[in-house]
Amino acid sequence: MVTSRWTPASAQAVSSRRRGPVLERAILESALEQLSTVGWSGLTMEGVAAGAQTGKAAVYRRWPSKEDLVVDALQAGLPDLAGVPDCGSVREDLLQLCRQMRAAMTSRPGYALMAVLHECDTATAERFHTVIVEGVIGPSVELIREVMRRGMERGEVRSGAMDPFVCDVIPAMMMYRSKVCGSEWTDEEFISLIDQVMVPLLRV
Repeated sequence: MVTSRWTPASAQAVSSRRRGPVLERAILESALEQLSTVGWSGLTMEGVAAGAQTGKAAVYRRWPSKEDLVVDALQAGLPDLAGVPDCGSVREDLLQLCRQMRAAMTSRPGYALMAVLHECDTATAERFHTVIVEGVIGPSVELIREVMRRGMERGEVRSGAMDPFVCDVIPAMMMYRSKVCGSEWTDEEFISLIDQVMVPLLRV
């Protein structure tokens, strides 16, 4: 259980000095920190309030439930993937994109999202479906599609390769290995994924 040296009086004093967006940002940051360290099951509104150095009432006024708070924390905290890499070949572009996706997944917001995916039951996880699709999967797939479009222009990628299932392979594999296998990708594993799966799928 998260404990804090802050008394209600001291928390109220800090809360009175920090209002509006500043306080809300501190609460959201605290929620991400809680998720990435103690996980979904260990996260409490009391712990989030202590981490944000405010009172529990200040959290509940803005977010009536833990689920509501976590949705907003993830939406605010998930990092943007960098632009589409341009290494001169589809193989190298996809490898670099995999590394960018790994960096996002192993950031503090990324670990927070993994905690939600690993620990929530199906009904609770439904609350986070939009966050996952719009914040992680959708942007990843669009970057992959752009790499493929450029590969077609260079004559590296066959016509018709931009099938939705093909575009889903990398994010699906990364999510599967993280959620089901509980493992993180190494560069050697990325090379195998690209060389043994993606390149043969895309080859002219």
